[in-house]
Amino acid sequence: MIPLQRPPLQPRLAAELARATDRIRTEGPTTATGRAAWRRAVRPKAQLRLMLRQMAPGLERCMYCGDNLGTDIDHFEPIAQAPLRTFDWQNHLLACAHCNSNRKRDRFPRDPATGDGLLIDPCREDPADHLRLYLDSGAYDPLTARGEATIEVFGLNERPELVRGRRMMFAVVKALLLAWRDAPPAEAAEYAAALREIHHADVLRTVLALRRSRSLALAVLGPDVLAALDGLTTAEREPDG
Repeated sequence: MIPLQRPPLQPRLAAELARATDRIRTEGPTTATGRAAWRRAVRPKAQLRLMLRQMAPGLERCMYCGDNLGTDIDHFEPIAQAPLRTFDWQNHLLACAHCNSNRKRDRFPRDPATGDGLLIDPCREDPADHLRLYLDSGAYDPLTARGEATIEVFGLNERPELVRGRRMMFAVVKALLLAWRDAPPAEAAEYAAALREIHHADVLRTVLALRRSRSLALAVLGPDVLAALDGLTTAEREPDG
């Protein structure tokens, strides 16, 4: 998972969602009324899905696992627990079918002491504050109770394709960095674009974070890859022309 920026809604869409929420409130805010209203909302759902796809990591990847194509609008706080948030833009994330329908469903673990939700919302917080990714193994280590709950609900360490995918993507990132270093300008731009759109964007973000400690970055990446990473980050900071 990586932090994401949620754009504001267009006024017309925001007003339409507010009216839908008012109807749920009037009819009675239950799971049934929330789900029925959501099923009927064909046009606003299409607009919401488009906005979520545009803000998703990589090439429209799932905001939870980062691997599969994001296809579903997930209600971060489920309709079953918060029907009045059915049309709350702040409650919508893009998920793959597996994370949404097979893993999360209506699950929303809460802190027993405070009642606060324990899942990480990548639009409100930095997942790196709660999760540590080990590049060599592809596995996550929880740093907080929120990290632990998120790993468990989405199976971030249980699903072998995710762990293997993150490990393989680390190799891909290193290869792309070296290819960028050695390529002529036109090809180098393509390699840089590929890095920005890879699956498992958390891998690249973890690699970039290694630069905070030169000794650690050197040990994990090696001198050639680290030099290429330095060159790429410097080039992307420089203005065109």
